[in-house]
Amino acid sequence: MLLRIRSYREAIAQGVSSALAQPLRAGLGALAVAVAVATIVVVVTALDGLARYARTTGARAFGSDTFLLAQIATSGQSSRRDLAEKQERNPAIRRSDLRFLERYAGRGIISASTVQRTGQVTAGAMKYENAAISGATATLAELRDLGLARGRFLQRDEDLRGAQVAVIGADVAETLFPAGEALGGFIRIAGRRFEVIGVQLRLGSSGGTSLDRFVWMPITTFERLYGQPPTLSIFAKAREAEETVAAEGTARAALRARRQLAPAVADNFDLLTPEAARDFVLRVSERVGAAAAPISAMALLAAIVVITNTTLVSVTQKTREIGVRRALGATRRQIMGEVVAESTVVSIAGGVAGTLLTAAAVSVLARFASLDVVVKGSTMAWAIGAAAVSGLAAGYYPARRATRIDVIAAVRVE
Repeated sequence: MLLRIRSYREAIAQGVSSALAQPLRAGLGALAVAVAVATIVVVVTALDGLARYARTTGARAFGSDTFLLAQIATSGQSSRRDLAEKQERNPAIRRSDLRFLERYAGRGIISASTVQRTGQVTAGAMKYENAAISGATATLAELRDLGLARGRFLQRDEDLRGAQVAVIGADVAETLFPAGEALGGFIRIAGRRFEVIGVQLRLGSSGGTSLDRFVWMPITTFERLYGQPPTLSIFAKAREAEETVAAEGTARAALRARRQLAPAVADNFDLLTPEAARDFVLRVSERVGAAAAPISAMALLAAIVVITNTTLVSVTQKTREIGVRRALGATRRQIMGEVVAESTVVSIAGGVAGTLLTAAAVSVLARFASLDVVVKGSTMAWAIGAAAVSGLAAGYYPARRATRIDVIAAVRVE
């Protein structure tokens, strides 16, 4: 055992010595591996970022473990004909439906209703066009990550009395209050004066829709301004996360009972689950992931080819040295181990350098561009491991060539 460990150490030492003796050749091989592992790290980190983006935007636009009951709710997969049929078949969702759900679906469900329309919001001489003016019940804050930077969300008593208060998105705040603090300021909507009680963080977009142009107000205030809306959306979730599926079934059964639907009759409303709401981003992630494996494999294959060629050159240049060592008693196994060690050392050096530089570049880019991406330790470990395996694969053929060198002919080489 000790003898084997010693032979491994000698092989690695010889491989390091050989690589250092030809820094230009070793650097070329290391560069190829560095590019390959950088590709792996970037692709895996991008996929992880996409998945995190799907979860984050889903929580902000829809809610984690939250399902939606609506007259029509799709994840972008319905045809125009299906939408038209639903529009004709499905009755509108009303406040009475929400009250029935709260009363009969049990205490295990939290629910909130919302309604939305576009409109103009002003503050003094400043205007914001096409704001997403939304009415909501106070419990919405328990269902969705609304990302409040300052202030608070709506409260139940404000909903009951129809208070003229509002929570505004980042774009609305920056446009209407470019030189001052929006919190505590006043805006006008449909001729009415509203106090700003909350300002949201910059949330980005979800499904192509900006989440930074929202203006939230109590739903009773919304109805006072614009009248009864054509339909509402009801967001709901189980109070206990593990009971999500049961809560969906309970809510569906309650709304079916409210509409007196027979068992064989299809739902005349839509229920959209969290998975369906995040489906678009997840499909994009899957498609990128399908292309990631071939791209990474091609990058590694190119690195293997470069290291194989540089190691072959090294073997050719050391033909006489190998012949002399074989004549003095070095075994084929020792020669093969030293050649493979050289290619592996070069690959690992390139892998470590490429991984660390890429991780640093991603960190800097994420900081300056405000991106939620980070290179995980597991990703770095896999990348360096792939580099090591590439080095082993690249060194095998040159090592075999080195062991087949004719000792007599090699010694005669000048």
